[in-house]
Amino acid sequence: MRFRLRLALELERLRRRNLKALHPLQQLFWESTLRCNVHCLHCGSDCLSSVTQPDMPAEDFIKVIDEEVLPHVNPREVMIVISGGEPLVRKDLAWIGEQLKQRGFPWGMVTNGVALTPERFRELREAGLRSMAISLDGLEEDHVWLRQHPLAFEGACRAIRLAAAEPGFTWDVVTCVTRRSIGHLDKIRDLMVSLGVTHWRIFGIDPMGRAATNPELLLTDEEFTQMIDFIRSCRIAHSTQCATLDVSYSCEGFMGEYEGSIRDYLYQCAAGISVASILIDGSISACTSIRGKYYQGNIYKDHFWDVWEHGFQAYRDRTWMKKQAPCDTCSMFRYCEGNGMHLRREDGSLMLCHLHRLTHEPLS
Repeated sequence: MRFRLRLALELERLRRRNLKALHPLQQLFWESTLRCNVHCLHCGSDCLSSVTQPDMPAEDFIKVIDEEVLPHVNPREVMIVISGGEPLVRKDLAWIGEQLKQRGFPWGMVTNGVALTPERFRELREAGLRSMAISLDGLEEDHVWLRQHPLAFEGACRAIRLAAAEPGFTWDVVTCVTRRSIGHLDKIRDLMVSLGVTHWRIFGIDPMGRAATNPELLLTDEEFTQMIDFIRSCRIAHSTQCATLDVSYSCEGFMGEYEGSIRDYLYQCAAGISVASILIDGSISACTSIRGKYYQGNIYKDHFWDVWEHGFQAYRDRTWMKKQAPCDTCSMFRYCEGNGMHLRREDGSLMLCHLHRLTHEPLS
């Protein structure tokens, strides 16, 4: 590994150690619904248009905000992200946003865009919507195939155009790359530019949820490397040619020699360190895709802030991961710390290692 990169990783490791000790809550996800208006092939939660798990009452979430979060934080420093399912299926979304706005919290959402009309977007902006991540997974045929909805592409493009035309609005587009779309990355990039996208996050699909049994969704190691090389080449063009599109890899995992060249920061998994979530059933977790074994409590029986302050030890001290392959023999563990928590199975084993994928070594 290059000396300058190793030095940067060492400094990042020290910064991360200090952040663990302080564990300031900076981002709070709320899984507001499991309902969804599309039927994605790769859905991690296996969302259905009609589910037995009801939406969490908005009043329950706001009560936690008022009584267990707001007394301990500066609301301007905590970003609340409303997720699902698809948050736009909630008819009370603007009311919820207005409550957060009144309390001083910035808030955003993750959406597929299908239900985002100009009128709805204006309503949400007036209710304080500060940011938005819009899912667009490729050219029209591939996106409709992945999202399993005939209007998925049209809806995503409409949402992008609305966001692009809104002054002072923070937004980006996120793309799940599959085996069907990996060969079209140049054309997808051109599509993003034509739509006015300035920030584009790319990632592969992990073998979980519906994707676990669908080989069309999961990139081979060679295709994964191809995707990462594409991101790096786009970033070089962005910095040297003043291109308008900033392309980056997501926060998925540690990338070895690619660190410092594929995103604006060095790898870290902030789950349980500066990121928490409240799930649909009240479970207190970190990222919404992390497995049940790693839940830390439930808002219906535990005090959220007590859990945040005194729980999450498996997140903040990850030395337990070093006891299992492949981490037990990996010289990069001091920087990676076992990869993202969402990639840990219920038994603690690692589902996928990005570094192994890049070196094409088997995951033992």
